[in-house]
Amino acid sequence: MSEPTREIARSGKTSTLDRSAPRRWLKAGKTSRDGRGRHLAAPAILSYGFRPFFLLGALTAALAVPAWLFVYLGLLAPSGPFAGAAWHAHEMLFGYLAAVIAGFILTAVPNWTGRLPLSGAPLAGLILLWFIGRIAASFVADPLAAVLMDLAFPLALAVAIAREVIAGRNVKNAPIAAMLGIFALANLMHHGEAAGLVPYGYATRLALAVAAMLMTLIGGRITPSFTRNWLVKRGVPLPAPFGRLDMAALLVTAPALLAWVVLPAFPATGAALALAGALLFLRLSRWRGLSVVREPILLILHLGYLWLAFSLALLGAAILSGGAIAETTALHALSAGAVGTMTLAVMTRASLGHTGRAIQADRATRAIYWAAGVGALLRLAAPLLPQFYVPLLVLAGTIWSAAFGLFALCYGPILFAPRLTQGTQTHPRAP
Repeated sequence: MSEPTREIARSGKTSTLDRSAPRRWLKAGKTSRDGRGRHLAAPAILSYGFRPFFLLGALTAALAVPAWLFVYLGLLAPSGPFAGAAWHAHEMLFGYLAAVIAGFILTAVPNWTGRLPLSGAPLAGLILLWFIGRIAASFVADPLAAVLMDLAFPLALAVAIAREVIAGRNVKNAPIAAMLGIFALANLMHHGEAAGLVPYGYATRLALAVAAMLMTLIGGRITPSFTRNWLVKRGVPLPAPFGRLDMAALLVTAPALLAWVVLPAFPATGAALALAGALLFLRLSRWRGLSVVREPILLILHLGYLWLAFSLALLGAAILSGGAIAETTALHALSAGAVGTMTLAVMTRASLGHTGRAIQADRATRAIYWAAGVGALLRLAAPLLPQFYVPLLVLAGTIWSAAFGLFALCYGPILFAPRLTQGTQTHPRAP
């Protein structure tokens, strides 16, 4: 029995919640969808949200970072509303990260609610809006036209997810749906910054705060859950269940991130962020991470959460140090380190599992994880060696973006191919 079904059984509600839409669709004689709710006539790439959006997110990360290096070196200049570092931040947050979030949420919501997944033409329409946003952010100089074009995708995604959560009465995940609306607001604010209407920094901090909170919540669910599933088969001690420490970590992290968005220079904000990082680390320490060292596709989830705890503690230390620790270093620990690692962890696992393949990390997948980690560490090391800053910056960006390029190369064929039937599981091929 699935978790939604168990919840219905416990509550005694069996007729008002739409949690079996694919099954009811088939019983009604509809033949345009399969038992998972996917459009049979649609190509595989449009059967589930993770397929196109994980690929688009990976391609964006693989191409936008080298493009930013060309901009940084004065060899390229975007012609849209954002210049220099602002363009880099916008495309990494609202291009790459937004695509990965969309892929995950669009795939998770049908599991949460039991409703039909977005597939076929509606999914293609959402992809088109994402592309329009990327064109607007890079090439449309008119500020009003650019913001209208760019906001269409995050708003459409937020509305679609909110509708599904409300229709499925999935109150538990309402905060995640609300965060998509806040993420869209951050996009709007970033355009306001470019137009001189919003003070600098608020939009980037708000977007990263949403990303950090999503990792805190979702990473805090899937990391111990998948670890438990793996360890229970081996008869060894299991991750600690959700308890007071976990609740304390959530209750401290959310206001600490909010304070960072609004009052980033206050010592109290720095202390709150440092405390949040410490509590997240303690939370992680209870999930038996050392027991999965030999299972990279599980270990990477723990490393992503470790990056999250470290980055929040580093953000706090940067504020409390009075400038001794550069804020940009802490920001890249959160973005390149935590976001980069956690997104690849989710993208690889979900791409394998949802396409019927064995959830195991082969050599190519392990190389993806290594490249992301090494690239992030080199980016943090660059300011510590000012005489080698530019070469280290270029090397860090090249290696980090190569991780996503390798994902696109190895997992792209999987995302375009139909789901495997039982007994035909394979691994992604190394190039």
